[in-house]
Amino acid sequence: MDSSTDQGPLTLDDLTTGEKAKVVKINAKGPFKKRLLEMGFVQGTIVEVIKYAPLKDPVEYQVKGYHVSLRHEEAQKIEVTRV
Repeated sequence: MDSSTDQGPLTLDDLTTGEKAKVVKINAKGPFKKRLLEMGFVQGTIVEVIKYAPLKDPVEYQVKGYHVSLRHEEAQKIEVTRV
């Protein structure tokens, strides 16, 4: 049903403005993974895409009531499912 399964897992970077998703998995290691977890990107958390920067990078997300900006390569490390 979900076309994302043909191209691999859905990531935060695949979402568009206004979409919400639930964090499934963090595919990062070391200090960067720790930083993502500290910012609230933990399994089961709902994340909303707020807006893209004028040059499309970074992207602003809302997670646990906070606004966080991530670059595309960072957002690709966060697997999600749409809600």
